[in-house]
Amino acid sequence: GGGTGSGFTSLLMERLSVDYGKKSKLEFAIYPAPQVATAVVEPYNSILTTHTTLEHSDCAFMVDNEAIYDICRRNLDIERPTYTNLNRLIGQIVSSITASLRFDGALNVDLTEFQTNLVPYPRIHFPLVTYAPVISAEKAYHEQLSVAEITNACFEPANQMVKCDPRHGKYIATIKTKRSIQFVDWCPTGFKVGINYQPPTVVPGGDLAKVSRAVCMLSNTTAIAEAWARLDHKFDLMYAKRAFVHWYVGEGMEEGEFTEAREDLAALEKDYEEVGVDSAEAEEGDGEEY
Repeated sequence: GGGTGSGFTSLLMERLSVDYGKKSKLEFAIYPAPQVATAVVEPYNSILTTHTTLEHSDCAFMVDNEAIYDICRRNLDIERPTYTNLNRLIGQIVSSITASLRFDGALNVDLTEFQTNLVPYPRIHFPLVTYAPVISAEKAYHEQLSVAEITNACFEPANQMVKCDPRHGKYIATIKTKRSIQFVDWCPTGFKVGINYQPPTVVPGGDLAKVSRAVCMLSNTTAIAEAWARLDHKFDLMYAKRAFVHWYVGEGMEEGEFTEAREDLAALEKDYEEVGVDSAEAEEGDGEEY
């Protein structure tokens, strides 16, 4: 949402694509929320950076500040979470996703495997991240955290890093433990598990309890399109009035770049919609047309 993070990252990703075209690029993208907004133009920055980095990133783990904010309030009993609280939780997720690169384990998962297993089409590269347990030190003493419990917790919207309802979307690739979860029919829906021997490390004196095991689930679900719809709506409200656009134009941008970015995001929403349509449904539709 900030100008430096979004603008500089876009430029950096473009340069990396030019200089290291064959290398896989994975990013952690933090999206803004009204609760902890630092700039009124955050929706503009988010849309512009998503548009610019879309073709330069192979896999982007989305983190929505609003979801993180709610997790801190609900699970960690922090009344008014600060950026420090949010960043510590995000740090825990980054640590968990990259653990298999840094530590030994029974089933190690390479970063390129995330891309291979989670990205069915180049543009559909935004896996939903879920982490459990997110629990404060006070609560950790009373709660039994079995493997089954933390696995089930990964399917709860309350533990997601992006606010969306996976029950309304379809999973493209994830863990298949509950019959209530809908999967697309055009993709093998097995699941890949990486087991790491290193227990989760927490910041001393931080908000999170030290636990012996934690699970981080990455799933590609069409429900994440809800997040794009929300972001696009905020962009539209301001752009309809051309509010604050003059600041960008004054820095050398053109108004057409806003329209182009917005159209790209509309196309991304449409891409997700089409992926969610089962191939069988699509075939039926074709039959009716003739």
